[in-house]
Amino acid sequence: MKFCDFKLDKTGDGLLPVIVQDATTLKVLMLGYMNESAFDKTVSSGLVTFWSRSRQELWAKGETSGNFLHVIEMFADCDADTLLVKARPDGPTCHRGTTACFDTPDDEGFIRTLQAVVADRHARMPEGSYTTRLFIKGPKAIGKKVVEEAGEAVIEAVDGMRDRFVYEASDLIYHLLVLLEQQGVSLEELEHELALRHR
Repeated sequence: MKFCDFKLDKTGDGLLPVIVQDATTLKVLMLGYMNESAFDKTVSSGLVTFWSRSRQELWAKGETSGNFLHVIEMFADCDADTLLVKARPDGPTCHRGTTACFDTPDDEGFIRTLQAVVADRHARMPEGSYTTRLFIKGPKAIGKKVVEEAGEAVIEAVDGMRDRFVYEASDLIYHLLVLLEQQGVSLEELEHELALRHR
């Protein structure tokens, strides 16, 4: 992708609006602006870098707080006058200490966060972790838990116990995430499969 493909004059000041999204949760984190130098620095460093309109200088998001945004992917919009950056944040994005500059719910996209936590447990296998114990027991034991939790969720649904159903369905999702990780399958792969069926 070349920066010259973008229409820098769309905002009237040679700046490109940039939307930053958490690559894991897909939560929209912030909006900033880049000029050509900021874009080039972002590409070369792998850290989201903006042009500060107030200070009239480049600034890497997180250079003061330490909460950098690590670039995973970048996409231009259909008119090539806005950039979407999917990034991995080191911490809160907003100066207020919140996850995002937009006040959307903090638990938005949490299933993907949980997927990342399960993957980390699998990689590190910390002692005393329930998730670690499941991985040690293997796919048969994990599969039994998935079936058990599915059964409990169905019982609560049939009995019309909505709160209990939410609780048991959450257990089901967690154990399914563990089984997916054990099998080396991601939520993105499931989304792709479901999208193919939808078409």
